[in-house]
Amino acid sequence: MRVVTRFAPSPTGFLHIGGARTALFNWLFSRHHGGTFLLRIEDTDRVRSTREAVAAILDGLTWLELTWDGEVVHQFARAERHAAVARELLERGRAYKCFATPEELDEMRQAARAAGRPVRYDGRWRDRDPAEAPAGAPYVIRLKAPTAGVTTVADLVQGDVTVENAQLDDMVLLRSDGTPTYMHSVVVDDHDMAITHVIRGDDHLTNAFRQRQLYDACGWTAPAFAHIPLIHGPDGAKLSKRHGALGVEAYRDMGYLPEALRNYLMRLGWAHGDDEIISTAQAVAWFDLDAVGRSPARFDFAKLQNLNGHYLRQRADADLVALVVPRLETLVARPLSAPETDRLRRAMAGLKGRAKTLVELAEAARFYVQARPLALEAKAAALLAGGGRATLGRLAPALAATPDWAAPALESAVRAFADANRLKLGDVAQPLRAALAGSLVSPPIFDVMAALGRDEALGRLADQTGD
Repeated sequence: MRVVTRFAPSPTGFLHIGGARTALFNWLFSRHHGGTFLLRIEDTDRVRSTREAVAAILDGLTWLELTWDGEVVHQFARAERHAAVARELLERGRAYKCFATPEELDEMRQAARAAGRPVRYDGRWRDRDPAEAPAGAPYVIRLKAPTAGVTTVADLVQGDVTVENAQLDDMVLLRSDGTPTYMHSVVVDDHDMAITHVIRGDDHLTNAFRQRQLYDACGWTAPAFAHIPLIHGPDGAKLSKRHGALGVEAYRDMGYLPEALRNYLMRLGWAHGDDEIISTAQAVAWFDLDAVGRSPARFDFAKLQNLNGHYLRQRADADLVALVVPRLETLVARPLSAPETDRLRRAMAGLKGRAKTLVELAEAARFYVQARPLALEAKAAALLAGGGRATLGRLAPALAATPDWAAPALESAVRAFADANRLKLGDVAQPLRAALAGSLVSPPIFDVMAALGRDEALGRLADQTGD
């Protein structure tokens, strides 16, 4: 059997982090088994579904590099097929017309609540002759579900889960306007798309019982189900925006790398021993459903940041420059010049080890592309005003005479100057840092000088010494 999985989001908002993990698990499972990963947009809710949300979902999956196979399936476009299946069930006696009015259904619900019973349809039209209904009366089509026995879902994560059929009612397949319901459409689509494994959040587990009954009524083989626990916040509460229940695009904006987010999400509910850093290729080789836990996973921003820092350090310098340039152009409100971009390339090796996100990396790199004269932080300005500026005025000629503008040669020149003037190295290096970086915190100052280049570094010194 060739494995076929699907990710089936509703386009009523952005691709949130829980949906991204569901997509990832489906993608990994299909790739691990050499199967197919399909994408279906469940847009039957025409009021809440938007083109902008569809675009955001596709963009989020693309950024995460979760490539789907084949064309995107839009559920609404298949409405006639869904309706045809419902009418076929009606003809076979596996479904029936229900003429209950909205008022009758409301009374039914109120009576159930008053009696302390679960609110379920009471089957009043299940065995009645449709001819008893008023001529032209609207009706829905309901599944004639079994009323005795049990329905069992052999879940690949939760184990066998059973419900008494008496606890389920006859679900609506077609509304009175002829449009199919979500529950019905999902089953028809999964069957027609030859889905072998339905991997989704365990908040859908209760749907699986009704859907299993519909598979049986249609005479179709049901797919294997795997309901994965939801993601909770660090405090164990349901994931909310304060915990990180944001759209995937928000994580991109916050400066996370797709490979880091994939690694983090795959570890939320799935484990391979004590391994924390797992490449995508290794995950494909290892991933299977037997290692998915039953307990809710807990989202932790600190762990995600640390993991992202690891992947930043692994990225090629040129890749990071390409990712940081647009952020820097926003910070300085202008396009960067070719020399400034070259400066970043030279500096990136010294910058990326200190940052955990692209936002932090851009902030750390900002001083390399700031226009002259460089704006100084208060502590840097105070240091220069307290004698540092005079020290730099004496140092500048020695640096200008240095033939090799590389970090080792620059360090030798500054050390020689410090020794000749009976100064500690820090008494020279800190004023240098203040003048060149505008701050008392930066990567190693000789690396900074080399990355800035001779002309820019000497120019920044001149701006501060007045030479």
